[in-house]
Amino acid sequence: MTTLDFKTELLAIQDELLRFAYKLTSDPEEANDLLQETSLKALDNEDKFEPDTNFRGWMYTIMRNIFINNYRKQVRDQTFIDHTENLYHINQSKDMAFDSTEAAYDLKEIHRAVNRLPKEYRIPFSMHVSGFKYREIAEKLGLPLGTVKSRIFFTRQRLQIELKDFR
Repeated sequence: MTTLDFKTELLAIQDELLRFAYKLTSDPEEANDLLQETSLKALDNEDKFEPDTNFRGWMYTIMRNIFINNYRKQVRDQTFIDHTENLYHINQSKDMAFDSTEAAYDLKEIHRAVNRLPKEYRIPFSMHVSGFKYREIAEKLGLPLGTVKSRIFFTRQRLQIELKDFR
């Protein structure tokens, strides 16, 4: 199979792959990201495709594997391991953090630290914490995607330094 034939076949099944990606993710933006990642991986590994085999099945397998790997990574990143003596954090009541005046003071101090940030850093960071995705923030603020990502990254770093006593 020539490179041109490979790319033609890849383009021919993009709509079908997008529908499959949407079934996996249930989110149009994540589905588009998954499709893009799958297409890039297929193009990078074009030499590994065996001619006269099921191209569609090969693409579905790539997409499914990428989705599974991303899901596993996400679960791993969200796993909390309690290294404290007597598993203090795990055995702590979920509501306990908001019951004490000390915790309320800590929360106020965190808000103060965020509010002290320059406006161009505070707004993207607050939007990100509220659940907006990088692309949505970039569109709403009229900024390049890379600028939004770097501002949020630098804000996190700055807050970690300023709030190191709250860890």
